[in-house]
Amino acid sequence: MLLGHSGNRWRHTVGVAHRAAELAAAVPEEERDTLVAAAWLHDIGYAIPLVDTGFHPLDGARHLDRTGWRRDIADLVAHHSGARFVAREIGLEARLSVYPWEITPLSDALAYADQTVDSTGERVSLEDRLTDMLHRHGPRSANARAHAVRAPYLRGAAERVEARLPALVAGAA
Repeated sequence: MLLGHSGNRWRHTVGVAHRAAELAAAVPEEERDTLVAAAWLHDIGYAIPLVDTGFHPLDGARHLDRTGWRRDIADLVAHHSGARFVAREIGLEARLSVYPWEITPLSDALAYADQTVDSTGERVSLEDRLTDMLHRHGPRSANARAHAVRAPYLRGAAERVEARLPALVAGAA
């Protein structure tokens, strides 16, 4: 298991997968398994044996391609949580562009699941997650430089997911 011995990274991954399952009603029924699979795999690029570019969304998507995963799942991993905005800051936008990016209920739900589970696997608000990310990565990080465009994208994804959820589930979100 590539992330199984990585402490908080694994706890975060488990939390995101569980959160994705809770949010599955926000995507078409035929895409719900894809959402949960992408949630389990979204941070696979952090696994030491897979690090190539040092940008985990791209490294994870490339691994999924090499190992025969469906391309739509690799695309979701490549672009999860607004990765394209950070890729631009670190000069990897062209390499990431081989994976198509679309704003869909599926990509929104994956971003929302990822951004409402903190680095230890606990449920948090989107705003708390964004604040924590900026603190962990620092004010000069690529994440901080991309924040002005990434944060509005993530807030929009959250709004779209919440609007798609049945009222009972949205209240618990």
